[in-house]
Amino acid sequence: MSHLFTPLTLRGLTVPNRAWLSPMCQYSVPDADGVPTDWHLVHLGARALGGFGLILTESTAVSPDARISPQDTGLWNDAQVAGWTRIVDFVHAQGTPIGVQLGHAGRKASTYAPGLGRGSVPVTGGGWEAVGPSALAYEGYATPRAATADDLVGIVAAFGAAAGRAETAGFDVVEIHAGHGYLLHQFLSPLANRRTDAYGGSFDNRVRLLLEVVDAVRAAWPGDRPVLVRLSASDWVDDGWTLEETADLAALLRERGVDLVDVSSGGLDPAQQITVGPGYQVPFARHVREKSGVPIGAVGLITETHQAEGILADGSADVVLLAREALRDPSWPLRAAAELEPQGVRDLYPVPYLRAAPSGRA
Repeated sequence: MSHLFTPLTLRGLTVPNRAWLSPMCQYSVPDADGVPTDWHLVHLGARALGGFGLILTESTAVSPDARISPQDTGLWNDAQVAGWTRIVDFVHAQGTPIGVQLGHAGRKASTYAPGLGRGSVPVTGGGWEAVGPSALAYEGYATPRAATADDLVGIVAAFGAAAGRAETAGFDVVEIHAGHGYLLHQFLSPLANRRTDAYGGSFDNRVRLLLEVVDAVRAAWPGDRPVLVRLSASDWVDDGWTLEETADLAALLRERGVDLVDVSSGGLDPAQQITVGPGYQVPFARHVREKSGVPIGAVGLITETHQAEGILADGSADVVLLAREALRDPSWPLRAAAELEPQGVRDLYPVPYLRAAPSGRA
């Protein structure tokens, strides 16, 4: 059996293969109420039909002010739970597990969705005041308010409450978004975190909020279901968050009950100097896996079947997550299976699609 199509068990969940759908913002909630729509049903459902082993939703806000844009999904009320339940039920009906990525945008909140404008949405235009670790703006955005001690207590509680709602909606996995320059990453990086209290300065202080969030989510989430964390392994800026800090943090996350770390990079500072190429973030994943001992997901221009298989075969990661390639090819895993395991590929096809499967007509 290929590495790509070997099941992976995390706690009580067995995921049928190692090709997972990466979280991708859709900015497709027209009523600005956080309730997922038919767009989300079709977008995520199509990838379940296409054979992805685990479906992960876009970053889903734990509170109204945690949204990146007014068009983001949320999980802070019952109407959102109902909207997600419909999607979870469809994905489960295809035999596929599904997870929700929970996030807080921090100083990158209240921004225009792509195509609707640039920069921050003003309060008079339906936006809200953003909060960050410090009153330091992301370039081109409004300056956030520095979070108070009470704010931090509320943020931790909001993540825990959202995890409880995720259980009600039937999700199999929760992923905490602590990368790409959003709030939890902002606390990790000295470029955005200039605090002088217990949440700023030293490594132990800067990781404190994330560890508190993990504890709150783990307490609210069933013990037999996995918790994942997405991290940016590097800010790609001098004096920012580093790969070695990421490896050290991943080891702490493992001790707190995190089952897999999803290793990405960047997003904290527009001055980042990223060297992009096929699999460009995979060396980060391999380093964190070797140093921390925690299962790892790799992302970043993973597009070809044998490239993905090689990443798993050489021990760089335990799973691969596809983003833009999954937008171009919603059935990427079916195509990969036809290349790696043609004798069993028909078993992966939904019955209505069998006529398109390799090896003859249905």
